[in-house]
Amino acid sequence: MSASGLLLALAGGALIGLAVAALFLLMGRIAGISGIVGSLLPPATGERGWRLAFVAGLLAGPLLASVLTGRTGIGAPVASKPALIVAGLLVGAGTTLAAGCTSGHGVCGLARLSPRSLAATLVFMTVAAAVVFAVRHGN
Repeated sequence: MSASGLLLALAGGALIGLAVAALFLLMGRIAGISGIVGSLLPPATGERGWRLAFVAGLLAGPLLASVLTGRTGIGAPVASKPALIVAGLLVGAGTTLAAGCTSGHGVCGLARLSPRSLAATLVFMTVAAAVVFAVRHGN
């Protein structure tokens, strides 16, 4: 990784930490993306304003970074549309089963030393590593 790439990764991690801390300290909310986005879908619950602002920030961040750096990010998906749809549904099922997502458990839950979040993070990281291994070495 280049020095500029390392600095961008460091800045991105710091901004994630700042956003998570601000949301928790100012609003008492956990920055679990699946819960934030899920609450925007019908039937919607209250507090739509901050949820929409949070999602807008998630979308604006990479766009702003690409404008400032001239880099376009990680590129287009290499999987087919049906594979992406199935993957999205599996992620949705997993976040429902685990009562949270990677951001809620992996970032916020581990920071709070939650045993449930530690277990969830161990499971999804192990499964992710197994899937990457299977995809790369399964042929």
